Order: sequence, then structure tokens, then C-alpha cells
Amino acid sequence: MASGTRSAPLRAALRAHPATPWPEVHAISARVQRLPEGALAVRYTLTGALDRLRVPQPGATRMGKDLWRHTCFELFLASQAPGYHELNFSPSGEWAAYGFQQYRQGQPMNDPELAPRMDVRRSEDSLELDALVTLKGPMASYADSRLRLGVSAVVEDAGGRLAYWALCHPGSAPDFHHPEAFALEIDEVRH
Repeated sequence: MASGTRSAPLRAALRAHPATPWPEVHAISARVQRLPEGALAVRYTLTGALDRLRVPQPGATRMGKDLWRHTCFELFLASQAPGYHELNFSPSGEWAAYGFQQYRQGQPMNDPELAPRMDVRRSEDSLELDALVTLKGPMASYADSRLRLGVSAVVEDAGGRLAYWALCHPGSAPDFHHPEAFALEIDEVRH
């Protein structure tokens, strides 16, 4: 792809982990696009009986923590193993970023410069969350490299149960960090 052009959006359907399927959630899909200015645009669309789910009310964009304990969308980025990054986006406007040196060995990145731009739209039976992630600081190397992405979601029902959705589920227990869960690839930018 030439510098200054956008990649075509990649679309993917997420699947519920076999241990956590619910009739309240009909489908979750994602669209990911690399932008020429060193950014990723991600759109998550959840359809289902939203009145039977716990979906936080939208608010101002701000850092949060433990977002995976409730309804949130997640994006995992890797270019060269074993290191990777995790981004969490809550419909509340909260976000979180984590850097990992290897499988599940990492820490939060509390850098306001990493704040995504987010927009949340909700109707009776669908929830859309758009996140624009600028690849800066510790994630700058992703701007021009081949990416392996893990796209996932945690959904909380009205009773507090959690369901886990991802591109694939390589193990018997939900594990978004599993290397095989990074199942979506974006080619490097060619200048």
C-alpha cells in the first residue's frame, strides 16, 4: 500500500466461548482499518436484547481499570512475539492499555497520550463502539509493521454473568491472551 492511503477495512465475526453462549447476544462483529496517519480505527457492533445486558452509560473519555469485569471491547496487538499490547474500551467511555513482555506478563500503561477517541451509539437492539487508536509511544512500532490482532469482547448480563467473545477460542477456558487468539492480520505499510 502506498504511503498516505488507507488499508481496506477487515471485518470479522466474533464467536462466544462454548462455555458462555447466551441467547441475549445475537452477534458481535468488528471492523478494523489501518489509517495512514499511524492509527487504527476499530468498530464493534453488538446486536441482541440490550435490555437484558448490563451496558454502562456513556460518559467522557477517561482512563479506567478492570474494565473486563463488565461489558467491554478489547483489542490485542502484536507484531513480533513474545511482546504485545492490550487495549480495553468500555461503552462508559473508559479505556485502559497494557503492555506485555510475554504471555500474561505485563503492566498497565497509564499514559494519557494513548487515550483513544471513542464514540458510542445505542439503540433498542444494538450497541456500536468506535475507537480511534493512535499508535504512539510504546505502540509506535505498530504503525508500519505487520500486525496480528486479537479482537474480543466481554459481555455482562443483567444477573452479573460474563460471556466471552473472540475471533477464536483456542482453549477450553476463555483466554484472549493465547497466541492463537491473535487471528486477524494486517500487512505492513509499504512506503
